[in-house]
Amino acid sequence: VTLCSYRDKLKELPLVSLFCSCINPQTIDCKPIYKAEDAVDLGWCVIKDVEVIELNKRASGQAFEVILKPPSFDGIPELNATMPQRRELSMEEIQKKLEAAEERRKCQEAELLKHLAEKREHEREVIQKAFEENNNFIKNSKEKLEQKMEANKENREALLAAMLERLQEKEERTLREKQRWRGLSHG
Repeated sequence: VTLCSYRDKLKELPLVSLFCSCINPQTIDCKPIYKAEDAVDLGWCVIKDVEVIELNKRASGQAFEVILKPPSFDGIPELNATMPQRRELSMEEIQKKLEAAEERRKCQEAELLKHLAEKREHEREVIQKAFEENNNFIKNSKEKLEQKMEANKENREALLAAMLERLQEKEERTLREKQRWRGLSHG
């Protein structure tokens, strides 16, 4: 097994895949490409020597120890600052920016006040509606209670009238029976 096959095998491993740009001889020889969005580019450093030692063969696979010598930063091109130079602002520009910021603040404040006023109005409407519903409920409850009381009063009066009528009928029967008994006992 050659060193190239070990390198190819190491590229498949997740941990070592981070160092692929350092291990791969094609990236070492070619000029590195720098991108602004890259935070770390491992192609900047050149690792001259990689030592791969086969530890021992196992039934589950092979084990290797990869020894990387410290990176060398020789021959790294100078980094050009990609940020544009800040130009000095004049007092007029600063004043315009301050006025624009003040205008934005006033607009935001007006929007906030408008939103709060709408919220308060909505709360008032909700409270008014709840108050009206409560009053309607009380009114309807009173009307129903009065109707029930009136119905109960009418039922009670009808019941009393019926009881009085039965009582009078009973008295009349009792009087008739008494008279009949008197008539039978005298005759």
